[in-house]
Amino acid sequence: MSWFRKKQSAVLGIDISTAAIKILELSKVGARYRVESYAVTPLPQDAVIDKNIANIDVIADSLKIALKHSGSKLKQASVAVAGSSVMTKVIPMPAGMPDDEMEEQIMIEADQYVPYSLDEVNFDFEVIGENENNPEMVDVLLAASRKEIILDRVEALTKAGIKTKIVDVEAFAMENAFSLLIDQLPEALEGQTVAIVDVGATMTTLNVLYNSRAIYTREQSFGGKQLTEEIQRRYGLTYEEAGMAKKLGGLPDNYASDVLEPFKRSMVQQVQRSIQFFISSAANRRIDSLILAGGCASIAGIDKLTQNAVNVPVVIANPFINMSLSNKVRPQALSNDASSMMIACGLAMRSFD
Repeated sequence: MSWFRKKQSAVLGIDISTAAIKILELSKVGARYRVESYAVTPLPQDAVIDKNIANIDVIADSLKIALKHSGSKLKQASVAVAGSSVMTKVIPMPAGMPDDEMEEQIMIEADQYVPYSLDEVNFDFEVIGENENNPEMVDVLLAASRKEIILDRVEALTKAGIKTKIVDVEAFAMENAFSLLIDQLPEALEGQTVAIVDVGATMTTLNVLYNSRAIYTREQSFGGKQLTEEIQRRYGLTYEEAGMAKKLGGLPDNYASDVLEPFKRSMVQQVQRSIQFFISSAANRRIDSLILAGGCASIAGIDKLTQNAVNVPVVIANPFINMSLSNKVRPQALSNDASSMMIACGLAMRSFD
């Protein structure tokens, strides 16, 4: 199973998050992508906990439902593990080293950097470029994760009738999809630092890119589940009813002022906190623009509220803005889900590596 290398045939991008399974199939003609199929299927509480699969059978059943709704015929997929589940290390190696020798050397190096027995981990590596301090060396990215984390995803997909072709890392998938957002940004990317803040159901993830390459990732516990639970508590609904009410509306008139506005303020504070952690840890680094992603990015007005707070341009992620759509895809539904599809999109793009 490859994490990084080898040209792949078409794969489904499957993002297994805390609240939903998102699947996406892309095709490509020339430089333009086309959305062939997609689906978003909600997950019950506690099927995924802290981005780790807690109930494989529930995930498999939800995958089958998502596949049926999407209409996709693809039977192999790319999935991702959370950055917190992966150890990455950039290792300098001699340029021009044959692949087999590099792999042997990486095995030796990995034993020094990975805090587990190598029998307990899956790892892969990729040459990412010339070492800036020594042109006779190249920088090699090593990524390693506990086998059990990967095997849970593989087993869930297998039970749903899907072969796992690629296991990626969420931050790398986000970086991959970032190339689709360039036209939405106010400045040329050279020398620019862009923050992508993905606010999901239970976790807010900050990915910072400089010159379009990921340089920093941080996760913190905050997400739309808090809004759902407040709706549940205030209006006496079940968790599932609260989630549906949040998505479809029909809540009392005081919902916006009493529930939604306080959540929006909390979300902006979390974004500010994430940005401040990065700035304080990176000497002479600033944020030039910010992209809001995840389900919570679709909350009306959150972009303007965030922009006023962080004082940099803020845009809502829409990786599909320049894509064509097949007749199986409903444009309005895809538009509603677009901000939460970044990881699935980056995974589906692995078809064209």
